[in-house]
Amino acid sequence: MGQRIASYFRFDELGTNYRKEFLAGLTTFISMVYILFVNPNVLGVAGMNKGAVFTATALASAFGCFLMGIIARYPIAISASLGINAFFSYTVVLGMKIPWQTALAGVFVASILFMILTAFKIREMVVDSIPRDLKMAISAGIGLFIAFIGLSDGGLVMADKSTIVALGSLHVGSTWLTIIGLVLTIILMSAKVPGAIFIGMVINVIVGLATGLIHAPSQWVSGVPSLKPTFGVALGHIGNINSMQLVVVVLTFLLVTFFDTTGTLVGLTEQAGMVRNNKIPRIGRALAADSTTMVVGSLLGTSPMGAFVESSAGIAVGGRSGFTAVVVGIFFLLGSFFSPLLTVITDQVTAPALIIVGTLMAQSLKNIHWEKFEIAAPAFLILVGMPLTYSISDGIALGFITYPLAMIAAKRGKEVSSIMYGLAVVFVIFLWILQAG
Repeated sequence: MGQRIASYFRFDELGTNYRKEFLAGLTTFISMVYILFVNPNVLGVAGMNKGAVFTATALASAFGCFLMGIIARYPIAISASLGINAFFSYTVVLGMKIPWQTALAGVFVASILFMILTAFKIREMVVDSIPRDLKMAISAGIGLFIAFIGLSDGGLVMADKSTIVALGSLHVGSTWLTIIGLVLTIILMSAKVPGAIFIGMVINVIVGLATGLIHAPSQWVSGVPSLKPTFGVALGHIGNINSMQLVVVVLTFLLVTFFDTTGTLVGLTEQAGMVRNNKIPRIGRALAADSTTMVVGSLLGTSPMGAFVESSAGIAVGGRSGFTAVVVGIFFLLGSFFSPLLTVITDQVTAPALIIVGTLMAQSLKNIHWEKFEIAAPAFLILVGMPLTYSISDGIALGFITYPLAMIAAKRGKEVSSIMYGLAVVFVIFLWILQAG
């Protein structure tokens, strides 16, 4: 049996073995397990039951990892996408005043469209038409947005009437908990310690418990929290998607997931040395895996799922086959029994993780051609638009509307695809509808 599994995952061809794949899976899981606690906190802001979101995240992540590992045979894990969950809570629910039940229905509808577009290979065609510079700007912009949320939730920055934002109070104990966690995680990341984000969170929890800033739970291990508050809610509220504003929300979920998951897949497969002649083998299966997981996640009760950039940690230690992702999936199932830890994973514990992930995502800025102003201007608007408007979709819209105009002015209009011209029009309508709503 062991030899058959090794043969299926092509261990010999890829120069790997069970030990390497297990360690890679463990490393990836440790690097991304924070999502089990961050996602309930982020979606909890929208009024969703944290316990149910915890279970939904664990089960959907396990499902996605198994699918990606077994079907696509990629060493890439899937879980709830940071950035998109922030869009769900902060922009759609809090900003647009849409009930989370309806927003979840929007995720389900977007995921069905996602599957259809993937099946007909329209997804690849649209993504291919978007200039690489803008894709990089989107990734970095989401990173800045995530980091800003972390800085705010952790108390490092705060609202100020005279300057809009200002440094948070250093006389508040919880703020120092954020600072300690951030400094520690930066040190661990700089030292290239595997699972640095997770280790930083654990130590931060210990510090919080020791200082009384965090109260210890009555138990550490328990049964899996019930999915009842969120399971199937999306199906029951599809009928509420009855306005143009909600149609735009669905399309935004679709567009943002487009850019986030596909860009991550491309970057990770490049890191793993899987790209051949600018083509990614079995990419159709990988795209089908993440789109199917998005459907399952919405039914269980969580925001859009997608390929996780922390998979790079496992790839870095030798993960090359889908068995790595399968190992991650098994750990997610085991992790579902640790829901009591939700009470000790406060905003100050997760804030450093958000800031560090934002830092990692900002690295894509190096791939933008800043010396060409017609490229730099729309890329910059995407980059700063997301955190400053507190909206991922608004930032994308600013850049996509500006891009064809700048290219035409630079006498490079012919280089802009018809799809990009179409997306510019779509985003003009998108902004108009949002403002009207």
